[in-house]
Amino acid sequence: MKNASVRTTYLKEYRPPPFTIETTNLHFDLYEDHASVVSKLLFKCSGDSDVTSLQLHGQLLKLEKVLINGQLLNPDQYSRDDENLTIPALDGLLGASFKEFLFECHTRIEPQNNTALEGLYKSKKMFCTQCEAEGFRRITYYLDRPDVMSVFTTTVAAEKAKYPVLLSNGNNIASGDVDGAPGRHWVTWEDPFKKPSYLFALVAGDLLSLDDTFVTCSDREIELRIFVEEKDIDKCNHAMLSLKNSMRWDEEVYGREYDLDIFMIVAVDDFNMGAMENKGLNVFNTSCVLASPQTTTDFSFQRVEAVVAHEYFHNWSGNRVTCRDWFQLSLKEGFTVYRDSEFSADMGSRTVKRVEDVSFLQTVQFAEDGGPMAHSVRPDSYMEISNFYTVTIYEKGAEVVRMIALLLGPEKFRAGSDLYFERHDGQAVTTEDFVKAMEDASGIDLGQFRNWYYQAGTPVVSIQSEFDADTKRYTLHVSQSCPDTPGQSNKKPLTVPLRLGLLGSDGKDLPLRLLADDASTSKTDRVLSVTQEEQQFVFEGLESEPIPSLLRGFSAPVRLKYDYSRAELLFLMVNDSDGFNRWNASQLLTIGLIDELQSDLAAGRDLALPQSLVDAYAGVLDSTLSDPSVDKAMIAQLLSLPTIGFLIERSEVADVDSIHLVREFLLNGLAAKFYSLFLDVYTNNTSDAEYAADAVSIARRSLKNLALSYLMRSDEDEAVTLAQQQFVLASNMTDQLSGLRCLVNSGAATAVDLKRDALASFYKQWSHEPLVVDQWFVVQAVCQLPGSLAQVKQLLEHTDFDIRNPNKVRSLIGAFCGQNHIGFHDASGEGYEFLADQVLVLDTLNPQIASRLLTPLTRWRKFSAKRQGLMQSQLRRIKAQEELSKDLFEIVEKSTI
Repeated sequence: MKNASVRTTYLKEYRPPPFTIETTNLHFDLYEDHASVVSKLLFKCSGDSDVTSLQLHGQLLKLEKVLINGQLLNPDQYSRDDENLTIPALDGLLGASFKEFLFECHTRIEPQNNTALEGLYKSKKMFCTQCEAEGFRRITYYLDRPDVMSVFTTTVAAEKAKYPVLLSNGNNIASGDVDGAPGRHWVTWEDPFKKPSYLFALVAGDLLSLDDTFVTCSDREIELRIFVEEKDIDKCNHAMLSLKNSMRWDEEVYGREYDLDIFMIVAVDDFNMGAMENKGLNVFNTSCVLASPQTTTDFSFQRVEAVVAHEYFHNWSGNRVTCRDWFQLSLKEGFTVYRDSEFSADMGSRTVKRVEDVSFLQTVQFAEDGGPMAHSVRPDSYMEISNFYTVTIYEKGAEVVRMIALLLGPEKFRAGSDLYFERHDGQAVTTEDFVKAMEDASGIDLGQFRNWYYQAGTPVVSIQSEFDADTKRYTLHVSQSCPDTPGQSNKKPLTVPLRLGLLGSDGKDLPLRLLADDASTSKTDRVLSVTQEEQQFVFEGLESEPIPSLLRGFSAPVRLKYDYSRAELLFLMVNDSDGFNRWNASQLLTIGLIDELQSDLAAGRDLALPQSLVDAYAGVLDSTLSDPSVDKAMIAQLLSLPTIGFLIERSEVADVDSIHLVREFLLNGLAAKFYSLFLDVYTNNTSDAEYAADAVSIARRSLKNLALSYLMRSDEDEAVTLAQQQFVLASNMTDQLSGLRCLVNSGAATAVDLKRDALASFYKQWSHEPLVVDQWFVVQAVCQLPGSLAQVKQLLEHTDFDIRNPNKVRSLIGAFCGQNHIGFHDASGEGYEFLADQVLVLDTLNPQIASRLLTPLTRWRKFSAKRQGLMQSQLRRIKAQEELSKDLFEIVEKSTI
C-alpha cells in the first residue's frame, strides 16, 4: 500500500449502517491450493435510510460472481477496488424491493499463502480463522463492522482423511458426505445468537479432543471440548479445569450462565494474538491452552488459566453485548480484563496478583501514555485498528472499570453489571452505555468520571500533609494534573478514588474521622473522591502525627507523589495492613537508593551497599525463615528489585548503563551479604512432592528460584553446582528452566562449559516441543552477558526459528528488543538497526506483528540525545520505504520528528 493512501478514521464520522444483515449463510469448500466461499446474505434497509447503493468490505479476494435475488450481475453493474465492492444503484436493479433482498457472492481465496494470519489461513496442516478486527473481509464481501449483527449458518466441506474435524460457531445441526465427490465430507453449524462478523470462526483439521461436561446453575448440561493435535492431547487438563472454574465463577459472581449446548476451544500454532472469543468456538494460541508440568512453567500455567477465563467471560462481555464500533474496544476488553483479573485473584493470592498487574501497568502502559502512540481508553481516531489492541485499551481500561467498582461498592457494581447485560443483550453498544447502566443502577453520578475514557495520559496526584498537635487534626493537601499528550492538552480534572489508611506509632490502623463527617468515625480504610485540581481532607481526633498509607491497592492508575522519609517507608513495609502498599513501600525505598547510587556513580564516588536496604532484606528474610505460614509469593516480590524496564520508565532521561550497573551492584551486594540466608531459603523451599499448579506450590517454587538467582551471583562453586543439579534433576519445567537461566546468565568461570552443555542438552531433550523451544530462545535472547545480539542473530538461522510464526518472533526478536535492555540499547545502536531490519522483513509477511514489534523504538524520548538520534534514524529509515502496511505506517508516522 502506498503510504500516501493511508487515511485516518474518526469517531466523529460514525454513522449507523444503512443496512442490516438478518441472516448469513456461508459455504466453504476447502482445498490444498484454495478455498471457495459462497455467501448468501439477507439484507434489510435500516429504518428510514434512503441509501440506494450497497458498499461491502473486501480485501485480497478473487470475485467469481455476484447475484441479487438470484439475478446474476454483469461486471458493469458493480465496481471494485482494493477495499470495497460497490453496487451503485439497487433501486434500479430491484425497484421498490431493494429495502429487502438476498445477496449472493462467490469468492476464491488462498489460505495457504495468507502469512498475515487474518481471515482464513493455514496453520501448518490446519485451516483456521482470525477475524478480529477486520479479518472477515479477507474471506468474503461483507459489512465487516461490529454493529452489523447477523444469525450465521456455516457449512464446511473438505477432504475427510486430512480434515476429519470441521468446526464453526454454534451447534452442529447436520453432516454428511459430499455427493459426487468421494472422500469429501461436510458439516453444518448454526449459531442462534446474532453476532458481528469479527466473531466468526472456522477450523478444519486432523484433531483429537479432550471432552467433559459442565452443569449450569439451571441444571443444563454443556458439552466441553478442547481440540488439539494428537501429540498435545495430554496437555489439556489444566485448560479444562480452568474453563470449568471460569464458568462456575461467572455464575456465582456475575450471574452469567452459558447459553449454547457446546463450548469448544482449538489450539493453533500460528496465531497473532493470545486467543479469540469467537462465539462457542474459541481459537487459542497453543501457548495459552497447552500445559503440563514437564513442558510448562508456573507462569504459563497461570497464563493459561487467565486467558481461558478471559475468553470465556467474553461470552457475555463482548459477545452477547458487543461494541458498536472499534473506538469502543475497551467496552469489551477493559471490562473483561477486569473480570479475569478478579477471577485470578480469587484463584490465587489477591495481593500478589495486584502487584503483578500494577507492575505491568506502571512499566508498559505508563510508557505508552508517555509516548507518541498515547491515546485515551476510548480513542478519537485511528489509521489501523489493529494498532489499538493496546495496554491502554486492555489494562488501563480494566483499571477504569476497577475504579467504578470501587466508587460504587460490590452490591451496586453487581446491580450495574446486571442492568447492563439485561438492557443491552444482543446489542452493539458504547462505553457510555456501560457507564449509564452503572449510574442508573446505583444512583451515583459518574459524569466527571467519564473523563477517564476521553483523556489520554497518566495523571499525577501530588499530596502534602501537615499535623496540628493542638487541634489533633491531620490534613492532606491533594492536587491532580495530567500532562499533555498527542492531540490533547489542558486536561480536565478527573474523579480519582484515593483509598487510604492512617497508621499510628504502634503500626495499627487508626479510625478515619473526616472533619464534619460523623459516618466515618469507625472506618480504618476509606476511599476519598478527589474531583478538583486542588483539594484538602482533614482528619480529626488524632493524638499524634500518623503515617499515611496512600493509594491502597493502587486504587487509581496515577503517579503518586508524596515525600515519604526512608524511615516511613521501612515502617510501612513492616506494618501496613494493605499488602500492596507494603510491596510498594519496598519499591519506593529501593528506587530512592538507586537514584542516590546513580548520582554517586556519575560523580565518580565509590558505591556502598545502603544499610537501610540491608536492614529491609534482613527483616524480610527473617520473616520467611521464622514463619512457615508467611505468603511466600509476597516474600518473593519483596525480595525482588525494581526491573530495569520500570526504572527506565520512571526516569526523566534514562541512563540504561548506569541503571544496569547500579542494579547489578545492589543484587551482587545483597547476594554476598545474605548468602547463607538465601541458601536456607533455597533449601527450605526445595521439595520432592509431586508437581502441583496450586497457589501455595507456585509460591514456594518462585521463592526458591529467586533465592537460587541470588546464590548464583556469588563466587561460590556450590551455587553453580546447585543450579546445574537443579537443571539436570528437575521434575518440572519451572525448575529446569530456572536452572538453565541461572547457568546462562552466570559469569563464573566454572559455568562456561556447563551452560554450553545445558543449552545443548535442553534443546535435544525438547526439540519436539515448539513451546519449549520458544523458552529456549527467550533464555538466550534476554541473557545479560555481553554478546547477546550476536547470539540472537545466529539463532535467526536456527532450523527451529520461523519468522512467519508469531510465537517464534516474539520469543527471539521480541524478547531481545523488549526485555534485554542492556543489549538492545547498546551504545553502538546495533540493537536499533537490528530491530528495524526485522520489522521491515516482517511487514511484508505479517503487518500486525511488525507494528507491535516496533514499540521499543517508539520510546526514544526516554533516552539521551545520542540514543534518541540513533533510534530516530532507524524510524526514519523505515518511514522512507515506498510501501508500508497501514499498521506500520501509522506507528512510524506518529513516532518520527
